[in-house]
Amino acid sequence: MDSQPRIGIVGATGAVGTITLRLLAERGYEHVRAFASARSAGAALPFGRGSLVVEEATPEALDAGDVDLFLFSIGTSASRELVPVAAGAGALCVDKSSAYRLVDGYPLVVPEVNGRRALEALERDGIVANPNCCTIPLTCILKPLHDEAGLERVRVSTYQSVSGAGAQRMDALAHEAPAEHDLVMDWTWEGDESDEESKLRAETRKILELPDLAISATCVRVPVLVGHAEAIWVEFEEPLSPHDAMAILSEAPSVRVLRLPEFPTPKDAAGGDEVLVGRIRKDEGTPNGLSLFLASDNLRKGAALNAIQIAEVLLAGVAAG
Repeated sequence: MDSQPRIGIVGATGAVGTITLRLLAERGYEHVRAFASARSAGAALPFGRGSLVVEEATPEALDAGDVDLFLFSIGTSASRELVPVAAGAGALCVDKSSAYRLVDGYPLVVPEVNGRRALEALERDGIVANPNCCTIPLTCILKPLHDEAGLERVRVSTYQSVSGAGAQRMDALAHEAPAEHDLVMDWTWEGDESDEESKLRAETRKILELPDLAISATCVRVPVLVGHAEAIWVEFEEPLSPHDAMAILSEAPSVRVLRLPEFPTPKDAAGGDEVLVGRIRKDEGTPNGLSLFLASDNLRKGAALNAIQIAEVLLAGVAAG
């Protein structure tokens, strides 16, 4: 593979796809192609100082063998159809849907947390799953704390922006009267729990390699355009002071600690690549407990950037032989 890989973005016209193109251009990638549905084929998308013409994402196009790595930002059913085609043609594939996240044998990767797992795909079929946009920042925070004091129990409440539901929901919010804004839980329900809540638990367990971790979640969609926030309550096996937790997280990759009077907000996180964490304090409701609050850009670190970081791990692994 050349030092400049040939990269294809499938779902390039969506909210995450457009951010992916922007980040690739910023990182100096040149051999990039944009793929989307038939209705978008022929459209021009900005890329660096120029533009890319959108190609239709057909099985035939992805089977041509002229792309080294694909980043997929499409729905689960479409990923299940197209990812194996691209992988079968020899391309590395990073998929942002839920198609492969919890399937045994497929790495689910946050590079700062378990980046080595991505290399397992090189020995299989080249497919790596990109986690949920709330799981990514959560595990960035939990992993260094677990390494220090051992996680015993995690409770989390999410406040997720409408961009997590796609470009159409972003447009709808922009044209909605403020009086119509509301909190919603617009996921599929599995009994008394949403699939978003069960995915957050299962993905966190898989990434942290803690299959029995006690974790419960409540997920809520809020009338914010970009940026997810999470309130987290953590119980540890060993005592951990707020001061020590701040020090640990201050050294964690892709994390920025805010101290009062500052605190993390979606507005401050939007457009940035770091997970903002603050309000780190003792949880008075339990021994060995801390409470924290985080915010991150769900389109960047929560999706596009994390996938590109996975891709860079894979490309480095190929280059190393």
